[in-house]
Amino acid sequence: MGRKILFITTDQQRFDALGCNGGTVARTPVADRLAATGINYRRAHNQNVVCMPARSTMVTGQYVRTHGVFANGVALPADAPSVAAHLHAHGYRTALVGKAHFEPAMDLRGKWPENRLGRQGSYGPHRGFEHMELAMHVPLGGWHYSVWLQREHPEATSGFAPLLSAQGGGETGAPEVAYNPIAREWYHTDWVADRTIAWLDSLPADADWFCWMSFPDPHHPWDPPASEAKRVPWRELDLPPGHPGSPEKIVAILRQKPRHWLEWWEGRWRNYEGGPMTFVPKDLTHDQIREVNALTHVENELIDEACGRVLRRIAARGWEADTDVFFTTDHGELQGDFGLLYKGPYHTDALMRIPFVWRPAPSAGLAPAVIEEPVGQLDLAPTFCQIAGAAIPEWVQGAPLPTAPGSGRERVLTEWDSQFAQVGMHLRTIYRDGYICTVYEKTTRGVGWDLARLIAGGPVPLPDLTYDGTEGELYDVRADPHQWRNLWNDPGYAALRSDLVADLRDHLPPPRPVPLPVEAPA
Repeated sequence: MGRKILFITTDQQRFDALGCNGGTVARTPVADRLAATGINYRRAHNQNVVCMPARSTMVTGQYVRTHGVFANGVALPADAPSVAAHLHAHGYRTALVGKAHFEPAMDLRGKWPENRLGRQGSYGPHRGFEHMELAMHVPLGGWHYSVWLQREHPEATSGFAPLLSAQGGGETGAPEVAYNPIAREWYHTDWVADRTIAWLDSLPADADWFCWMSFPDPHHPWDPPASEAKRVPWRELDLPPGHPGSPEKIVAILRQKPRHWLEWWEGRWRNYEGGPMTFVPKDLTHDQIREVNALTHVENELIDEACGRVLRRIAARGWEADTDVFFTTDHGELQGDFGLLYKGPYHTDALMRIPFVWRPAPSAGLAPAVIEEPVGQLDLAPTFCQIAGAAIPEWVQGAPLPTAPGSGRERVLTEWDSQFAQVGMHLRTIYRDGYICTVYEKTTRGVGWDLARLIAGGPVPLPDLTYDGTEGELYDVRADPHQWRNLWNDPGYAALRSDLVADLRDHLPPPRPVPLPVEAPA
């Protein structure tokens, strides 16, 4: 009997959501205890700031330009490498419970297996997971959670806020907010924990297992059970530290950045790939931001409590001493920073820097540590292999995570490529030596999903914004933790900028010869 691996992910959770990372509102004692007794990586970055590319990197251990899922709506190829398949081949029992999203979710016909397994009453195998039991943010489609809730508790399906609608709700009219009348035990957070426990209980005591427990929250819509939603009174919250405080200050900060920052806030450009198309950030009130944040904190607390239940069950099975636990997310959330919500082509800490905790199995004998050197999501797969005693396959591009300071790691890279033909935005980012440096490549046209198929004749205009390849962003995150001062055009930083750009170019792997097609909007 060897070491087991519990891989916990959330969706769209900020680095500072956890108390161990400076969070002061949500109570997260379970995650904080994992960090205190394990390794807390305080400069972990994703390799892309939206769901499908980030999750594909976690399962393959590859850069986005290698596995090819450069945006939501691009399906991970059926023959793509999978660390779950690799571990299964080495004797591990494997499961994914919760949100997968390696395949487009806007797929009501069930073209891709993820979206029809629940409707078919099937649990896999798929992508190396012998058991898949899937959930999304709302109880629609063919995921197992949706089918279960529609069958067992149909009266509870109508309380969720509509996803990507920008429809106002709650007490302030905030977008995608609802006080969901669903019973807590029927909400997808507790359902994911319940189904994880059920799968673990199906295993013999001597099994080696890899379980990816993937919570759909705190991704919008912000609609936790109403019985829990008042844990954090929104009226008592301050604006987040990254909020400039006034429209005038927002405009002054965003004007220093490439055009799509300010133009989104003002509603002259729409963030088609990161949130509702009709959402205009300048229309947000401070109270709406407070209410969104309050419900986000509640969702983070519920996740933490669900993790605690699963960890207690692992201990009851006698597995605690031999179980490695990982806690991370796919990407962050703007959550009021710069006066904005959601995500998109905005490469700052709010979206790139992620919670990243590894509590090694006590039997491994590793000392607790806080590590400031940069690491990435592509380092998870090789670490799982190392724990399992399996050779790291040649297709993996990451490296096993360091277990103590002094690893010599210098950089981590993040990319963005638009999925829509009319947007054509391309960002390449390096974090190194306390600086975030983002290069904007020349805008393309005509590659990807045709937005006109979604919004022709509707209230949302098609985009009309181009970059010529000279634009960029440069931030000193030690002196400017909220990334309010763009140093890209500052002559005093010209040499540093050139050095960082060259370093970025030197370490990006070559792209795929032919890009994968965008097959759905999300």
